[in-house]
Formats: sequence, structure tokens, C-alpha cells
Amino acid sequence: MPRTVVPFGPQHPVLAEPIQLELTLEDEVVVDAVPGLGYVHRGIEAESERRPYDEDLPLLERICGICSVAHAVAYAQVVEALAEVEVPRRARLLRTFWFELTRLHSHLLWLGLAGDAIGFEALFQGCWRVRERVLDLFTLTAGNRVIIGVTSLGGVRRDIPDTMQRPIREALDIVEREMAEGIAPFVLGNEAVARRLAGVGVLSKEDAEELGLVGPTARGSGVARDVRQSLYAAHDELPIEPVVEQGGDSLARTLVRWREMADSLRLCREALDRLAGLRGPLVTRVPPRLHGEATSRVEAPRGELFYYIAADGDLHPTRVRVRTPTFANIPAVLKMLPGIQMASVPIALLSIDPCLSCTER
Repeated sequence: MPRTVVPFGPQHPVLAEPIQLELTLEDEVVVDAVPGLGYVHRGIEAESERRPYDEDLPLLERICGICSVAHAVAYAQVVEALAEVEVPRRARLLRTFWFELTRLHSHLLWLGLAGDAIGFEALFQGCWRVRERVLDLFTLTAGNRVIIGVTSLGGVRRDIPDTMQRPIREALDIVEREMAEGIAPFVLGNEAVARRLAGVGVLSKEDAEELGLVGPTARGSGVARDVRQSLYAAHDELPIEPVVEQGGDSLARTLVRWREMADSLRLCREALDRLAGLRGPLVTRVPPRLHGEATSRVEAPRGELFYYIAADGDLHPTRVRVRTPTFANIPAVLKMLPGIQMASVPIALLSIDPCLSCTER
């Protein structure tokens, strides 16, 4: 059968990110896929090696707007490990609260984009309507909607006083209710959505482990791995069990993210429970000159986010290395796309929640 090579992206109506694929088709079936990267490379790692540690924080926080809190916490933790300082308990709880809010708004954003990709505009609009509630919570607690800038080296910049607990909890209740009433019927047990997602982009557990996949992409294939189990931030007192689905397809990855949103709401409430009446500092001083090597890992909304820093005693690091979850999950595209219909390529690709802003730093 003759083969046709079709370019997919970097400009495509269904893509929110400028990813490019070179697809080889036999009739309408994909037989090979080669990803192309490099369209939005910004040189952030090199720039961060010329700045003082405290000035690197707002720079690295902007690697990705959607998961900016994840990058800020990961970087702060690696610097704190170099400095061998302990972050106050209140600051660790606050970091966890904002981190889980970030996971909630990231998953809602992704679910809306997935709904748009399959032509389900009601799901798209419903998800983004609820996501606005979460962004309002960011504004209420941090003063900004997306890049909130609350993390500092050694702790946090802002506090959540006890007087704010009631409106925050009321807002969380509204988010939970609107998810149950306005989104759940489209996601759980909806025949149209299930037909569009089931069996698309299948990845076995063996494939996920062999390729080193992370986050919901791996957990949708039965890999019970979640970096929050390493007890960073306040997860020593806010435990988490990995949300796992066995289907390995786009539907399974959707269900993982859906169930994780319920966990994020729970963790936000439990963090508020522990913050109520808790007294103590918000920050520990970090010296301006550091020496040695350190690493940090966090569970960003898309999966494991890894930071490495080397320092030689100067005012700035000598090496900064960031490994993002999308970089780890791109190999999944090579495995999941061959054998599926061309019309299902956007769905399979979006199911790994790619973020090229993170990947092409």
C-alpha cells in the first residue's frame, strides 16, 4: 500500500502548543510518527546561570505559566537542599495548598481542551467556567490569577490568615459542586466521550515503565508512581496514594486526572485544617553563596519535574538543569500513534497533556 507523509503542526486548530509531528500514513492509518521540537526555545537554563539565586526564582517560575508553582517549589527546594536549611512548617503547608490548587486548575484546563478536541463544546465551556473559580481563589489568596509568585527561597512570601479560611472553603465547596453537577455527567459514563477516547493511544504498563513515562500518562497505564510519596513540602502529614487506571488509553488518562482533582480538593482542605491556629515563621534565611550539588523532585500536574543545581560558592549557580514531565512523556507519542486513525491523532497527542513551554526552555 502506498504511504503518505503528512506534517501535523506546529500550527493546528486543535493544538494549544506548537508541537510538530511528521506522520507516515497508509490510507488513513498512522504507521510512523516522528516528533519535532525547538520552536519556542528560550535559553532559560543558560540565563539562570548568570543570575543570583533569588533572581532565578521568578525566571524559572515562568518556564510554564500553568504549572509555575511547581517550578517555583522545585527550584526553591533544590536551593534549600544546597543551603541545608529547614523550611518552616507553615510555609510547607502553604506551598502544598497552592500546589494542589495549581494541579486542579491545570487538569481543568486540560479537560476543557480535550473536550474541544473531540467537538464537545459543552465540556470545554463547563471546565473553563469552573477553572475560573480556581483562578479566583488564586487572586483571593495570592493576588494574581496564574503566575502567583508566592514561593520564596526558604519559605513563602504570603500568608493565608485564619480570617480567610471561610471564604476559601466556601469557594472550594462551589468548585466541587460545579464539577459534580456540570462536568461529571460529561466525563463519567458518557457514551459519546467514551467512544471517542476508549482504545485511542493505548500504552501498556510495560511500555510505560520501559519508556520512563511519568505523571497521569504513566498512571493511566497502571504504573503506581507519584513523587508526592517522597514526602516533599507538607506531604509527610498530607499523604497521597497514586491514582491508577489500568486501561492505558486516552480514556484511562482522562479518568486519572479526574480522580486526581478530587484528591487535590481534599489536600487543600486538609492543609487549611492544619493552618488554622498554627503560628510560626513563613521563611528561613538562605545564604547568598552556596557550594555543592543538589537535586529536587516534585509531582507537577503533568508528572515528575526534576531540578539539578551545581554551585561553586559564587553568587549564582554554575549549572542549572531542568527535566520536565513532557520531555519524559514525548517518547509515548512514538509508541501510541502507530496503528490509529489519522482523525484520532489529536486526541492521543493531547492525552499526554503536552507542554512545549516547559519542554523547550
